[in-house]
Amino acid sequence: MKQEIVFATLGSMMTIVFLMIVNLLTSPEHFWFLYPSHILILWPVSLYFLNEKQYKFGVLFAGLVIIFFLSINNYFNSPGHPWVLYAAYPIVLIVVLTFLGKASIKLSVAIIGSLAAILYYSILNYYFSPGYPWAVYPAYAVLWWPALLYFIKSKRYFGLSVFGTFLTVVFFIVIRAISTPNVIWEVFPIFLILWWPLSMYFYGSNKRTREV
Repeated sequence: MKQEIVFATLGSMMTIVFLMIVNLLTSPEHFWFLYPSHILILWPVSLYFLNEKQYKFGVLFAGLVIIFFLSINNYFNSPGHPWVLYAAYPIVLIVVLTFLGKASIKLSVAIIGSLAAILYYSILNYYFSPGYPWAVYPAYAVLWWPALLYFIKSKRYFGLSVFGTFLTVVFFIVIRAISTPNVIWEVFPIFLILWWPLSMYFYGSNKRTREV
């Protein structure tokens, strides 16, 4: 394995230098060599952490490299808007969940992670693009995390369908209100999503009838 790590390291360094030289000679106005470079850096480092069985630190290093690469890309290509902040939270969350290990599947962790995500993106929404409350989209997505953990662990599948339907209905109503207040289009997807709890209810009723 050590020989493979050395080979990967030398290969990555040589490839990065080659791509950088070609980049500077052909199109110095755009540093495109940065895009493959972070993947090439992760190659030997990942082999090292796998060999040492330090999986958590491997995930940490990969997260730092990706955030660093995105930050450089943000700085050179679109310095006027710090979009790297939008991608930072899920990367940091993956690293934190990796270090938590088995504790990462606890409901309390899911609730804290979801609330932190909602607060984080709401702050970004308020400071960088207050014209449109787009934070409702990630908020809707992350609320499924604790909901799925709770209802699936307790095997309350009908409860999941009711909660999921309620959450989705509220989401569609909010999106319609902030995006197209004069067009009542949410009734169509709401009608479709209502079939989820109804089908779960009738399935449960038929199953209980057959058991009797």
